[in-house]
Amino acid sequence: MRLSPSGKPYFIINLILAGVIMIIMGYSFFFSPDENRYPVPCIHEKITGEPCPSCGLSHAFSLIVRGRIDEALEWNSQALRVFLFFALQLVMRIGLGMVAMSGYEKLRKIAIADAVVSSVMALATFYPFLWSSWLILF
Repeated sequence: MRLSPSGKPYFIINLILAGVIMIIMGYSFFFSPDENRYPVPCIHEKITGEPCPSCGLSHAFSLIVRGRIDEALEWNSQALRVFLFFALQLVMRIGLGMVAMSGYEKLRKIAIADAVVSSVMALATFYPFLWSSWLILF
């Protein structure tokens, strides 16, 4: 199937975003939560000695993909919310990428709705982190 010229950029954006989310999920599968050898340290904690609102997310994601939800929430109480955001976004990116490939006539309206829905989801998901960061700064 050949992409229409108007659907190609939207398809590419969805493909890139799905790839990034799959890398995040792969990172979670690859690193064992039992060994605690994550290669990306928390810079905030290194500098200040205090944990930041997102501390423990990598560990929690590794536990979630293994079905250990209760343990994940001990590492970061917002972990399930963030994980579900990424999981839903992955499903949306794959589905909307397929819509873009199909040459659907109303792709522009779908892309606008996608941007609005994804923005609302992101704000709802990351609000606790944004609020905590705001309180830390001021």
